[in-house]
Amino acid sequence: MKILHAMIRVKDIDASLKFYTELLGLQKTHEIKLEDCILHFLKGEDGDFEIELTQNFENPKDGYTNGNAFGHFAVETKDMDEFDKKFKAFGGEYLYEPFVMEEAQSKIAFIKDPDGNEIEIIQNL
Repeated sequence: MKILHAMIRVKDIDASLKFYTELLGLQKTHEIKLEDCILHFLKGEDGDFEIELTQNFENPKDGYTNGNAFGHFAVETKDMDEFDKKFKAFGGEYLYEPFVMEEAQSKIAFIKDPDGNEIEIIQNL
């Protein structure tokens, strides 16, 4: 088995596309228009895994709520200091600021996307 993609329902597609493409550097590869939504597919530089941003035509007024089972997904950065500069220029606020996790031999940080989904940023040391 190979994991292909993760789907995230978004309230504001413009804000989400900006976050995932400009901040995280993902590339939009294509979209699929369905009767009740548009699926926007984005890939990272290795092209192995996709994020599907689902833009439903009818959204809950306050957006979507996550259950307590999902925690986060992770993306890799080659340079946490460069990401930090970019993130701060983007106007982002950390959930957890970058720190070294000796046990994993990495530097990590946690942020949230426009819909409140947690994302772990990892730099392998």
